Amino acid sequence: MPGIGGNGAVTRSTLRQQLADALRDEVLAGRLQPGQEFTVKEIAEQYGVSATPVREALVDLSAQGLLDAVQHRGFAVRAYSLADYRGMLQARALVTDGIFRRLTATGIDLDAEPGAADALAGVRRRGEEARRAAAAGDLDVLIGYDVRFWRELGGLCGNPYLTDFLHRLRVQTWACAVQHLRRIAAPGGRTEPPDPDRPAGASPLRGLLWAGHTDLVDALARRDPAGAHAVVTAYDAHSLALLERLAAVG
Repeated sequence: MPGIGGNGAVTRSTLRQQLADALRDEVLAGRLQPGQEFTVKEIAEQYGVSATPVREALVDLSAQGLLDAVQHRGFAVRAYSLADYRGMLQARALVTDGIFRRLTATGIDLDAEPGAADALAGVRRRGEEARRAAAAGDLDVLIGYDVRFWRELGGLCGNPYLTDFLHRLRVQTWACAVQHLRRIAAPGGRTEPPDPDRPAGASPLRGLLWAGHTDLVDALARRDPAGAHAVVTAYDAHSLALLERLAAVG
């Protein structure tokens, strides 16, 4: 990727994070396929950087569950199963419920706390962009806004450990989901029945992806953790049903 490692002022830790982010995006975009193997040397040559920050970035991504270390051969993109996805959804639900309870607790006033209302408005804007991308079936745009939406939403609770854990789970669930969704999005790769109402040239994912981000923000603005839980439960059920359907048709 142009620019990475090209500035002497960039610290190694920054370069390590840049490389990890770039490779994570490659996985989410489907350009690094499940099971695909590569070495530190290959990645270093691809990005034009030294081996040390590459190795550190790959170790970080392995710790995040996106890569597997392959003894004496390098690394491979992790291939997830539907059982993995179900487990991720269960873990994610526990974390989000905790965040919702904290955001709507009596002692936390989103209106009164300095900057909280503006922060929630920013989360809503991100949710609106995610909703539009989902409705259009634009998977790349949706993933970017969705990950940012949940990171900023988690940040409102003021607990960075919860925020980071939720972010990791969000990235893992997307890495699992795209292994199936990219088969629809790829030219000639559709596994869903054609929709006669879909305009010519529209994404085959149009209308299939969850788009309830703003409904969730509305529930939290009402201080309604049960409503927020219901929105996320419907989201998880929708996502799991879609992936199970795609897995069944191969």
